Amino acid sequence: MPSTQRWPEQGWALLQLLLVASFSQTEELVCRQRGDPESPQLYKDAEIMLGGIFSFHSSWKDRQDTYNQKPLPLQCTSLNFRGFQLAQAMLFAIEEINNSKDLLPGISLGYKIYDSCSSIATSVRAALALANDNEVAWAPSEEPCTRFSQVQAILGETSSSPCMAVATVIGPFHIPMISHSATCTCLSDKKKYPSFLRTIPSDYYQSRALAQLVKHFGWTWVGAIRTNDDYGNYGMVTFTEIAKRLGICLEYSVSFFRTDPPKKLQKIIDTIKSSTSKVIVAFLSYMDMEVVLHELSHHNLTGYQWVGTEGWILDSQTAVTDTGHILDGALGLSIPKAHVAGLREFMSNIKPLNSSSTEMFTEFWEALFSCKFRPSKSSSEYQSVCTGHEDLTGVQNSFSDMSLMPIFNNVYKGVYAVAHTLHGVLNCNKSCSKIVHLEPYKVLRFLKKIQFKTKGGDEVYFNENGDPAAKYEIINWQPTAKGIVDFVTVGLYDVRYDIFTDAIEGSELNHYNCTYIFNIFLFFMQVPLSVCSEKCPPGTRKVLKKGKPICCYDCLRCAEGEISNSTDSITCVRCHPEFWSNAGRDACVRKKAEFLSYEEIMGALLTAASLSGTCITNVVALIFFRYRHTPIVRANNSELSFLLLFSLTLCFLCSLTFIGRPTQWSCMLRHTAFGITFVLCISCVLGKTLVVLMAFRASLPGNNVMKWFGPAQQRLSVLAFTFIQVLICVLWLTIAPPFPLKNFKQFKNKIILECALGSAVGFWAVLGYIGVLALFCFILAFLARKLPNNFNEAKLITFSMLIFCAVWITFIPAYISSPGKFSVAVEIFAILASSFGLLFCIFIPKSVQNICFSCTSSPLVSAGLGPRPNAAGGSKKPITDKVNE
Repeated sequence: MPSTQRWPEQGWALLQLLLVASFSQTEELVCRQRGDPESPQLYKDAEIMLGGIFSFHSSWKDRQDTYNQKPLPLQCTSLNFRGFQLAQAMLFAIEEINNSKDLLPGISLGYKIYDSCSSIATSVRAALALANDNEVAWAPSEEPCTRFSQVQAILGETSSSPCMAVATVIGPFHIPMISHSATCTCLSDKKKYPSFLRTIPSDYYQSRALAQLVKHFGWTWVGAIRTNDDYGNYGMVTFTEIAKRLGICLEYSVSFFRTDPPKKLQKIIDTIKSSTSKVIVAFLSYMDMEVVLHELSHHNLTGYQWVGTEGWILDSQTAVTDTGHILDGALGLSIPKAHVAGLREFMSNIKPLNSSSTEMFTEFWEALFSCKFRPSKSSSEYQSVCTGHEDLTGVQNSFSDMSLMPIFNNVYKGVYAVAHTLHGVLNCNKSCSKIVHLEPYKVLRFLKKIQFKTKGGDEVYFNENGDPAAKYEIINWQPTAKGIVDFVTVGLYDVRYDIFTDAIEGSELNHYNCTYIFNIFLFFMQVPLSVCSEKCPPGTRKVLKKGKPICCYDCLRCAEGEISNSTDSITCVRCHPEFWSNAGRDACVRKKAEFLSYEEIMGALLTAASLSGTCITNVVALIFFRYRHTPIVRANNSELSFLLLFSLTLCFLCSLTFIGRPTQWSCMLRHTAFGITFVLCISCVLGKTLVVLMAFRASLPGNNVMKWFGPAQQRLSVLAFTFIQVLICVLWLTIAPPFPLKNFKQFKNKIILECALGSAVGFWAVLGYIGVLALFCFILAFLARKLPNNFNEAKLITFSMLIFCAVWITFIPAYISSPGKFSVAVEIFAILASSFGLLFCIFIPKSVQNICFSCTSSPLVSAGLGPRPNAAGGSKKPITDKVNE
């Protein structure tokens, strides 16, 4: 029974469930909003609505979700006056447009502004709320569940990462989003973010300008710290790329986010302490900079040159936080200063009781004046009661600080860009077309082409990436005597100029107030130095250290003959062959031309020896001429003797052609004159040797050989031997004559001016022919050395030829091994030595005999040249008569 009773109950329950399901399906609305509605913090209804997303709070309370129930909305904390200022700038622009008769006449603009609470998730929720409105449900209908956007454009967010999230969500709906402060390069990608635009330049240009700024001061060894989000990471990637191309090296590059644990921040501090670079490039937001600055002050890390971005370089709150003077002298980029007329007065006239968004304004007012509209007895946090009529003009806090007027101006320009777009889309003239439905993609398309000027003279337009023209001011932190930091503009960067085209594809860094630049660092009298290696001075070249960045290198001195005349040269340039490097290896100096000259001691001595030999030869000739009729002169074959004396004079004089700067004529003359005169000389000696030898043999009974060696034959033999040498010289000069040559190879630091042989065969043929004649003469004289009686002519010729051959045999290795001008000196010495040998051995004894001839009573007998008694008691004809015959 119990079981049979249970079945009807179960069937009835199942029927009820089916009925509920069917009724629920019939009552199901075609479209229904999922989730809780999002209410704007600031709201004003009008015909055309604009959306806004700003961070009115900078943080939120942590909570632990159990996932047992639906998570509660974020509870925002830490009221952010800066976000409220940005919202007021938007309200000011909207109010100004609504009061204008020229822009959107007859059309009023309203707004819905949400608080993102510095949360990306909250920003996305706000963007969806602005796109879909907050209607809970639609009535059942067969119409599609799609509607036009409730707002025509969204202004915000402040940071890059929230903008990326929001732009990704609303991009498919073509709802324009205009940011005043999101600078990440990634947002220029129109494929990912088709509806995103901004009134602040992309960090692509800021990163390039920062790299140029660092390079301008010669800082090639820097450290870098960045915010660990899209703003810092993308910006640092561009900076690193450009810095590398400009020769700047990063010693370290660390990332940080304000919510990171203390250990990570401590690790960054340790990295800075252990580094050698003195310049830190900080790609940080102002909130992250304040956290880092607090820790730096705790460790007293002063003495660094900071280079910053627009995120913090012009932030007055950061300057107030810098109680340890860590950032004194900081240098960085900011968007140009601007002034929005009436905005300061507008913000000073805020009255919370007059606002439609009483809750938001009430919280702001209570935080601003540290009061409470309804004080609680149990609360001691507030010391006064708010009336709502407090005067803002006397308040000194971050809300009254107008240093961020350039950012406010960006919000102002964004609102006006939307207004001008709507003015064009609605075909407004004196009145606007009736508003039916504004299609978002038409608004977006018109907005991208908008171009106008604000009442302050700023030109507003967007390029193909939705970015404005990049223009920055270079800001320098200069502490004053009162301890307040003065933000001084010391330079300008404008991407429209193209000065550094070759360096980084077009940009400009123009310093128009350099007197401030050189006082940017508080602790030094000059611009700080931050390099891994000192600059290589002229005369050296850079050699990279193994395993180190390109900024770390050694300076090696240039090799001999090479120079570098610039600082940090990577190569040494070899000097021209006629030049040589100086002692500093930074300039090429002309090499000293070396040749045997008359002015130097060695040249003067050789000249003196040559002239002395010439004079002695002439004196001997005079003696022989004076005593030409004496038996002594006649016994020496006077004709050949005078010809030999003449040739010796030429030999002494030809040595002078080897002294002095070589020329084309002197080179040809010195070798040919030397060869011909010496052959003439040897030919004469050879003739005398043959005459003496044949005269001895002619004295034998029945031998009449002297008839073949008479004066005519002697002259002919000398002429024939000399003609052969002349022929060799003519062939040499015709085929390949000697020529002056600058010898760069023998010495590195000087030029040897010498005579090239032209044809080595010709030169050695001349020497060889002289050697053959001398050897032949020596052999003949050696054979006649033992002539009978006291006749010693053959002995003298033998000694002279022995000296001649010894000199020239020694000359060859000495000539080859002697460097430069010494080879010429060796050749001259050989000429003089052999000439003096012939002169002294052949003529000096006879000259002495001639002088003493008149002093002896029996000169013929004493000389061994008089009549000699024979065996029969008669006399024999003297040998001198045979020689002369």
